[in-house]
Amino acid sequence: MIDIKLIREQPDVVQQNCTKKNDGSDIDRVVSLDVRRREIIQRVEDLKSKRNNVSQEVAVLKKSGGDASDLIIAMRDVGEEIKGLDEELRSVEEEIESLMLRIPNIAHESVPVGRDASANVEVRRVGTCLEKEYRVDHIEISKRLGILDFERGAKVTGAGFGFYVGKGARLERALINFFVDVNTDVHGYTEMLPPFVVNADSCRGTGQLPKSQEDMFHAERDDLYLIPTAEVPLTNFYRDEILSGSDLPIRFAGYSACFRREAGSHGKDTRGFLRVHQFNKVELVKFVRPEHSYDELESLVGNVEYILQKLGLTYRVLLLSTGDMSFGGAKTYDLEVWSPAEQRWLEVSSCTNFEAFQARRASIRFKDGSGKPEFVHTLNGSGLATSRILVALLEHYQREDGHIDIPECLRPYCGFDVI
Repeated sequence: MIDIKLIREQPDVVQQNCTKKNDGSDIDRVVSLDVRRREIIQRVEDLKSKRNNVSQEVAVLKKSGGDASDLIIAMRDVGEEIKGLDEELRSVEEEIESLMLRIPNIAHESVPVGRDASANVEVRRVGTCLEKEYRVDHIEISKRLGILDFERGAKVTGAGFGFYVGKGARLERALINFFVDVNTDVHGYTEMLPPFVVNADSCRGTGQLPKSQEDMFHAERDDLYLIPTAEVPLTNFYRDEILSGSDLPIRFAGYSACFRREAGSHGKDTRGFLRVHQFNKVELVKFVRPEHSYDELESLVGNVEYILQKLGLTYRVLLLSTGDMSFGGAKTYDLEVWSPAEQRWLEVSSCTNFEAFQARRASIRFKDGSGKPEFVHTLNGSGLATSRILVALLEHYQREDGHIDIPECLRPYCGFDVI
């Protein structure tokens, strides 16, 4: 969440940011509640001070044999007023927290202002966009080769789930292992294998709750959530902790299955792996000093680009506009690969600097020596999600005879050169 001080001092700036992010948060309501909260706190402090002073007077009167009954009755009234104010304070603070959890992060000044994806800026493009020619989409080619089965996935579980079969399963596993190895061995991230379910506090820490609750799978009996991305458990690894400044930056690379209800995706393309409820992803998470976070963002994007280049896929990097970026992001780059059969771009990674937004929600701080603790800046990005990468590979490396060549970098992981 953002700092309440910013709302107190520059409410217009925060409200304008909400407008840029297509968010309807009522900042004036937060301001008025915050004013009332401070009024209540001051009134309670005054009443408690008065009660303490009167209590001393009562003690003196009793000691001297005087009548303190009127003072005692008056203090009972003060006690009742304090009790009522404490109850109001709890109510006000609960509403402030509820509203604050829904206010989006402030977009960085370098982010283009726009209502939707049409305002995104293409930063660079690498490779050639292949024509469709003889290529068929990943659904048809996977049926011919017997490597993916969405019909039986729908039968066994439901729409949006699929089976990887034979060499399709081996290729999927190869991608996961390749992504993990590159990010750890080449880029220096620490490998993590997180839980695939988390509690509500973790979801609030990274911003999924309460904003995106309808998009999450919830196990009500245990009050646990299936993770939509390893970002959630990896970022919350340090929740409620103070790190040593000398340990920063900390970089994690973690594989997980990801689960998303996609409640808001009605009308979008849901064929095959273009939009699914379960997919595999290697997530990259960073904990860094505030002054280094934007350099770390560019480095994060470069880490993802390195993998796409190794795979030989055509891709582009987009700087997202205020209206297309995430609720919690301060600045986001999307990376998209070219789909020859679809003749369009497919998003495969989103790299975001959250600044202190997540760290403030999750209480993740650092300090140097005896200095005052500060909030770290957190970043994350997909490095990479496999589903749309698999789509692009099946189409990009498809031969006229209907077979699929395996990129050279994946052959040691697959144990075969062709499907």
